[in-house]
Amino acid sequence: MQISMKCSVAVHCLIFIHEAKGIAKVTSNLLAESTGSNPVVIRNILSALKKAGLITVPRGTGGAELCADPSQITLYQIYSALEPDGMSSIIGIHPCQKRPCPVAQNIRQVLKTPYQKIEDSIKQAMEEITLQSMIDDFEQLAHLSDSDTARS
Repeated sequence: MQISMKCSVAVHCLIFIHEAKGIAKVTSNLLAESTGSNPVVIRNILSALKKAGLITVPRGTGGAELCADPSQITLYQIYSALEPDGMSSIIGIHPCQKRPCPVAQNIRQVLKTPYQKIEDSIKQAMEEITLQSMIDDFEQLAHLSDSDTARS
């Protein structure tokens, strides 16, 4: 059980879009090269982010841009744009309620409350993480890498 890799690719794309503003026109091919993903996968991710109102992508010419200040975009918004089933896709319950076993017949009800608590905690944590905080982390790491390269 994990958050799909689409979310990490989407964060990668959003940070790239932010960093490239005014420097390069961000296209799906450029993002595919950066992420190591297929351009079709990138286009699907960009489409979901656009539908969620997180980015704009001019038709035909490309050039993705953020629609909001990175401090206003949360990791949960990014995740939700990509995962239509939301938090319920993180923790699943195996289908067994039609089996004659009393545990099988009741396991969904037993797990409903604890799983909901877990989902609520994950959602809250993801809402506290902004794109800006991840950009800040990236820029700090990139600066450290630049310093290491300069010393070599």
